[in-house]
Amino acid sequence: MFEYIVKRTLQAIPLLFIISIISFALMSLSPGDPTAIYENPEASTKSTPQDKAKLQARLGINQPIYVQYYKWMKLLVTEGNLGYSFEDGQPVTQKIIDRIPATMTLMATAIILSILIAIPIGVYSAVKQYSKLDYFFTGYSFLGIAVPSFFIALLAILIFSVKLRWFPVSGMRSVYSHFDLWDRIYHLALPALTLAFGLIATKSRFMRSSMLEVIKQDYVRTARAKGLSERKVIFKHALRNALIPIITIIALQLPNLFGGALFIEQLFAWPGMGRLSINAIFIRDYQVIMGTTMIAAILVVIANLIADILYAIIDPRIKFGKN
Repeated sequence: MFEYIVKRTLQAIPLLFIISIISFALMSLSPGDPTAIYENPEASTKSTPQDKAKLQARLGINQPIYVQYYKWMKLLVTEGNLGYSFEDGQPVTQKIIDRIPATMTLMATAIILSILIAIPIGVYSAVKQYSKLDYFFTGYSFLGIAVPSFFIALLAILIFSVKLRWFPVSGMRSVYSHFDLWDRIYHLALPALTLAFGLIATKSRFMRSSMLEVIKQDYVRTARAKGLSERKVIFKHALRNALIPIITIIALQLPNLFGGALFIEQLFAWPGMGRLSINAIFIRDYQVIMGTTMIAAILVVIANLIADILYAIIDPRIKFGKN
């Protein structure tokens, strides 16, 4: 397994390199000028072209794209730094380190909730196919897949925060609370459930389809023919193999999860990496945008590696061969 992990890690390096080149080129070629955020339209004296040129030189954006990329990559390789923010000059790596725990908490909670809710829904829908609850869960799945996460977030804020006042509107903690666990959970519940809404819909549909396919296999029929109870047949023989496609879905959902977290964090004022990215996009802070993009790409690669390892744990037939 160790050789396999090393091999996959080495294979990921060229992929991340290509992602960095494409991301850097897209940002550099995008319309707009980062120096525009420093100009005050209401000021009595306007900045001259010379002032703008000096600011561009200070930010390093007046150089050719390949020179800017080389300096960024050199800084990353030699110092482990993802650049310096245009906004305040702070290291981008430090800004991400400060924000990533909040994002990981939100995403991990949403993933765990989606697994705990989606798997029972999928199993029940497969075992009780065409029942009333199966039709209800099917309708929910279509709704969860079709409706964008930001709309669900706005609706959840309006109903559960503004109207019913069950949950806080925004933030990670109360104003006068330093580290109260229940206060953190109270603030985390609504954004995590909102982010998990679409994940549950997708996973439950795949779980239902996978379970329906597995319970039609010969070894399941054999288990029933031996007189095993339906509970043992489902949970001991069928469920284990039905979970394998779900692991793939969890890994493939991670990019969409990052995209959903961008809007969820902004709407709930959650102090995570997604909100940092949105603010960076508004002020054209290319260094921060580049940094958050690379961190997201690295996390996706790690998630796919973990998914491959979990395949072998759940299904012993899958081995880590050299080929």
